[in-house]
Amino acid sequence: ELISEMGVKGAQVEELYSLDKDSLDKLGPVFGLIFLFKWREGEKDDRPVSVDHADSLFFANQVINNACATQAILSILLNTPGVQLGPQVQELKDFTQEFPPDLKGLAISNSESIRRAHNSFARPEPFVSDEKAPATKDDDVYHFISYVPAQGALFELDGLKPGPINLGPATMDNWLDVARPAIEERIAKYSASEIRFNLMAVIQNRQEVLTRQLQESQDQQASLQNSLSKINDSMEVEGQDNESASFLKLNLETINNQIAGINMEIAMEVEKFRNWKEENIRRKHNYIPFIYNMLRMLAEKKQLKPLIDKARELKA
Repeated sequence: ELISEMGVKGAQVEELYSLDKDSLDKLGPVFGLIFLFKWREGEKDDRPVSVDHADSLFFANQVINNACATQAILSILLNTPGVQLGPQVQELKDFTQEFPPDLKGLAISNSESIRRAHNSFARPEPFVSDEKAPATKDDDVYHFISYVPAQGALFELDGLKPGPINLGPATMDNWLDVARPAIEERIAKYSASEIRFNLMAVIQNRQEVLTRQLQESQDQQASLQNSLSKINDSMEVEGQDNESASFLKLNLETINNQIAGINMEIAMEVEKFRNWKEENIRRKHNYIPFIYNMLRMLAEKKQLKPLIDKARELKA
């Protein structure tokens, strides 16, 4: 939903539970991966950043703290050929093409359309303090980094670093095989002391992929039905066993099953997007007025204090 709010079409984010090839293949075209982890202060990373692809690769430094998820998604979308970026994101890409990473990050933070889309998913803050204390070692601070294939290589894009990190040669066909060990190594590094990390994929919109597959299967279905009809019409002896007809019927049954399966997957995608929308509405809604009025009414009816006393007894 965040992607569509930015005006980008044909892409979505999908949570991953496995990096095995079969799971990734089921998602269809994967544009890039995003790794979410708990940031730990003082970690050293001596890997050199790439300077050979500065002109052809979109890389932006992170200049604000609370938008790294949005920037991680943009880092993939802006480096994926063929994605319909929409006029505003495309304008940002064209405008910042010659900018250094710090100015690209600043341009993202100053983009009205991106800021509006990002803020539309922020939780309501009914009580806002004027003092903004910096995060301490006891605070949970999470960070997002992207993995994206571009210019014949796989890159790790981390806005907190001065530039992209080249993880080695990769093509559009094998880059997931190159990314898998790099991400598994990072997961192993954190899993010893931390379980709060997540992996997501930016993929082609599943409903669009499935709709194309459905159309192809329906075309095959129509072709098989037409061929079978011609064979049946040409049979001279009623009840004659025709091997070609039997073969076509078998293929037609397979196609019919495929169509039923695709329709089921499309229905699941529609339901998933409906649930996402409902979840986002609930997450963004300000429940403070409701809670306040509920407590006030309980107090007026002399029911609030007994509930508080009972809760204290249960806690004791």
